[in-house]
Amino acid sequence: MAPLQARGAARKLQAMETKTTIDRLSGFVGKTVTLSGWVYNTRASGKIAFLIVRDGTGLCQCVVEKSDETTGFFDEVRKLPQESSLEVTGLVSVDERAVGGYEVKVVDVRVVQTAQDFPITPKPHGIDFLMGHRHLWFRSQRQWHIMRIRATVIDEIRRYYNDNGYILVDTPIFAPAAGEGAQTLFQVDYFGDPVYLAQTGQLYVEAACMSHRKVYCFGPTFRAEKSKTRRHLTEFWMIEPEIAYASLDDVLDVAEDFICSVVQRVLRDHRDELVDLGRDIDALEAIKKPFYRMTYSEAAELLHSSKAVELLDNDLTQKTAEISELGKKIEELEAVAKGGGKQWKKDKAAAEVIEARELRAELEEQLRNIPTHKKLAAEFKWGADLGGSDETIISRLHERPVFVTHYPKYIKAFYMREDRDDDRVVENFDLLAPEGVGEIIGGSAREEDYDRLLARIQHDGLPQADYEWYLDLRRYGSVPHGGFGLGIERTVAWICGIKHLREAIAYPRMRGKFYP
Repeated sequence: MAPLQARGAARKLQAMETKTTIDRLSGFVGKTVTLSGWVYNTRASGKIAFLIVRDGTGLCQCVVEKSDETTGFFDEVRKLPQESSLEVTGLVSVDERAVGGYEVKVVDVRVVQTAQDFPITPKPHGIDFLMGHRHLWFRSQRQWHIMRIRATVIDEIRRYYNDNGYILVDTPIFAPAAGEGAQTLFQVDYFGDPVYLAQTGQLYVEAACMSHRKVYCFGPTFRAEKSKTRRHLTEFWMIEPEIAYASLDDVLDVAEDFICSVVQRVLRDHRDELVDLGRDIDALEAIKKPFYRMTYSEAAELLHSSKAVELLDNDLTQKTAEISELGKKIEELEAVAKGGGKQWKKDKAAAEVIEARELRAELEEQLRNIPTHKKLAAEFKWGADLGGSDETIISRLHERPVFVTHYPKYIKAFYMREDRDDDRVVENFDLLAPEGVGEIIGGSAREEDYDRLLARIQHDGLPQADYEWYLDLRRYGSVPHGGFGLGIERTVAWICGIKHLREAIAYPRMRGKFYP
């Protein structure tokens, strides 16, 4: 590899002066630049080799033609393994057919490190394998898109609250008591005392809003739920604003405006990435104010309606047809994968077989569940919490997000404000994203009355001593206030159109999965 690494000092100086990144190539058309990155893919034909190089900002096609100038490195470069690191120098030109819209005609290459047997090849891999190599799976374009969109979602969240007069308050990870259900606590030994990983920062930002009026916390939260569904992680990130002198309607208005701001920012900055992910752009562009609003009681009526039955009957017909078509497609692809022809075509067909089988298995599971979902909807009784299938039905019957408000009191958290006109319910809400995604926000007006809050703590059997500091907020200058929590991963999954939360966070933690 020495010939690739030994070059004249003058040319090295020139390369240093023209170093850039792929996302800035539009400013260097007709100029010679140096890109530093990794081999994403290679293809060679006779006296020409095509390197698809990624550098963390994008992909670029780099063309190496065999000539007197390149003969010293052409044969080695055309065989560079996937994910080898390198620097390429060449002339930038516009090529709308090339990935990224630009092409580099290579005059020099310096290999930094030759990667051998990169495990995530263009050949098919199952999800368990990919999750076990999550640290490397980041490098795929799909994961690259998702993580960049997540970063933008988080940036817009901070901008929204910072620009609208909210103060950031960092809340503790170690908590002495439950903020949500006690059954989902992770217990930790804290120098001999039992404490818990925080389920929420909400109680702490309630205290802070009495100082700053509008506050928010943003950080990791932990729920020891034993569920293995696509909707659950044991460690996830939440944004939790809290507002003093706010009613339930005030909090709903903030949530509505906030969601529109995040979606519009992602559409503005990541439209191409969303298209590459296969996201329905029209569905995201429909996310505009006002959102739908209904009470829990109205949601129960909707579950019992002919609309819900018709939706599920249509699903039954549609999914049966899709499964049949996938069966035919799999047979055709298997014939290509096992037949003659070029190896890359066989590998591509084999990969598509894996994807088609996974999709068919998912559709078959959905098909099996439809009768159960119909039964659950038809038999839904007032007083029960909305389940995942119930939320899916409600959200799919609306093209924009829908607020469901005023749930039964005793299925919700102790701190939620009791409705003064109907003491069976509390002034709370869940925001259900459309397209069957379900809940992405949960919030409420908080109970500001000391006696009512104390009675609820006692009713739920919570240790009053652990909440004395929280009761202080009602003893000294209590005011109407409220807020909510938004799960980052559920929001990213919805915006990106991905089915499982595990792809919406860098290193997902689920029941039985904590590696890498």
